[in-house]
Amino acid sequence: MATIIYGVGEPFESPSLLVEPEGIGWVAKPEGLCRGELCVPFPLANGRVDLAAFAKRLGQPVAREGDIWAFGEPQRATGSMDAPDFTLPDLDGHLHSLTDYRGMKVLLVSWASW
Repeated sequence: MATIIYGVGEPFESPSLLVEPEGIGWVAKPEGLCRGELCVPFPLANGRVDLAAFAKRLGQPVAREGDIWAFGEPQRATGSMDAPDFTLPDLDGHLHSLTDYRGMKVLLVSWASW
């Protein structure tokens, strides 16, 4: 049995490092594991999160002593998460700027023949 300390939450016992997302403050949604506005695409194993793999994905510090596992808060980016503004034409020649879509999710697809 492992004792897990996740972020600032209360320690809890688990038979493995596969835990329910809600137990660590995340919610499973179609777009991934979400906490507030932050969603991280991440596969679940039978509805459970592999804490070791998730911590690696988030850049979380992990400490282990025997059966006690401690997971720190995810590292925050030091720079801006906003993409720089740019303007590109669509197939009809109309210009679109990224700032026109602020507050919305944007998928930018690029392609080249070379």
